[in-house]
Order: sequence, then structure tokens, then C-alpha cells
Amino acid sequence: MNKLFSLLIIITFMSCSANAQEKKAQKQPYKITKTDTEWRNILSPAQYNVLRESGTERPFSHPYNNNKSAGVYVCAACKTPLYESKYKYDSGSGWPSFDRAITKNVELDVDYEIGYARTELKCAVCGGHLGHSFEDGPRETTGLRHCINGAALQFVPKKNN
Repeated sequence: MNKLFSLLIIITFMSCSANAQEKKAQKQPYKITKTDTEWRNILSPAQYNVLRESGTERPFSHPYNNNKSAGVYVCAACKTPLYESKYKYDSGSGWPSFDRAITKNVELDVDYEIGYARTELKCAVCGGHLGHSFEDGPRETTGLRHCINGAALQFVPKKNN
């Protein structure tokens, strides 16, 4: 009986391992890839910490938290448009918050860094860490709060015509 139980446990662990490896193999590479040195050469230390090391800036520390200008927020690493200013709102969290992203430019992933699953947001083009998504956003729109590190963004003001 003990041998049968041991065999079942071994088979279970092997199948979990095989499934995890299979899922990792399915992930497509990002359109823009650089070496660690190349990223360090083009990003500021704060941008590198957030985008490449999944760091988090202190709340209320980035000027974009209070930016009310019209325009688009792009990835600080690869300049991919991520968020339109019209979907930015004051969540009171201390980080720039949006209720939606530009379709297909932000990738959802799972992050277990603090011991439980959270929805991580990444640039779909370069894989840079942006922040996290929560379901405590404005109920009258999407109900989502994309809580984004300002260091992951670059603001491009709307041109007045």
C-alpha cells in the first residue's frame, strides 16, 4: 500500500512539473528584447528597477500621479502606447491609476511575490513590469484599477491642432 501511495505522489509531481514546463515553453518572446546591459544603458536606475526588476516606487512619489494633462502614457522602455489620459483617475493609492489599457498593448500575468496571486501588468512589446490590476476601480466604468508605477511610463502630451 505504501509503495502504491509513493508511486501516485511521484506521478503527480512529475505531471505538475511537465505541465509547468509546457506552459513556459508556450510563452512567445517579446517583440523587443535586450540584454541586461542594454536595458541599463537606456533606462534610469528607477526605470530599470521597476521595468526590469519588478520594483515598486514609493506611493505619492512620482509626478505622473498628479498629471491631469491630455495625452498618452507610453512604456518608458520601448515607447509602446499603454494608457490614454482620459482613462486615468485619482484612486487615492499614490500611483497613477487607469480603468483600462490600450487594447493588446498591456499583458496580464500572475505574480506571487508577496505570497499570494496578484494580476501583474506588463508591456506586451518588451515585457517591462508596469504594476498590478485590482478589482476596486470605478464601478461606473470597468471596475478595474490598473495601479501603475510612474517610472514605467513616459507621458506624451496631446498635440493641439
